[in-house]
Amino acid sequence: MGSTGQQPLITLALNRSDHLPIRRLLFIGLFGCLFSFPVWADTPPLPSTVWQSVPDQAPAPRKPWVLRDRAIALNPQSLHTLQDAAARPHPPVAIELFDGTWYELDIISTISQIYDSDIIRVLLKNTPHGDFTFFINGSVMAATIHVGERLFTSEHVSNGHHRTLEMDPATVPLD
Repeated sequence: MGSTGQQPLITLALNRSDHLPIRRLLFIGLFGCLFSFPVWADTPPLPSTVWQSVPDQAPAPRKPWVLRDRAIALNPQSLHTLQDAAARPHPPVAIELFDGTWYELDIISTISQIYDSDIIRVLLKNTPHGDFTFFINGSVMAATIHVGERLFTSEHVSNGHHRTLEMDPATVPLD
């Protein structure tokens, strides 16, 4: 077939007996690549968060029925995901209330109304008796969250600032 200089380099490396370690490394590399793809493909995406805690710039006076509260900043991308009524299945979305407990949301209905308003009903996955109702208008959100016997709300305070509150269901006044 011709001189050694005209043969491809890989053919020379694979056919010479003193390059056995190179063949083994090449085989191990190819074998590793083939079996690593299913591991990457089966990894579920991490849920995006609807909000995250932020430093409290203007603490509000605490009402007697509020057990605890904190300032939050909304994630516009997650709000858009919640508002997309046509998206099925929805990408994973989660919330964190207090004490570092995360709840993944199962969006069951989205109702779009006029003037950029949406009402979203959500169940909390892996939580018995957990539901969530959002009202979103542009970048303003209000929410009521039930987790068992506990009651939480998220509300717009002013100028795009929001708060999450844990309420005492026994003392909260009825509107």
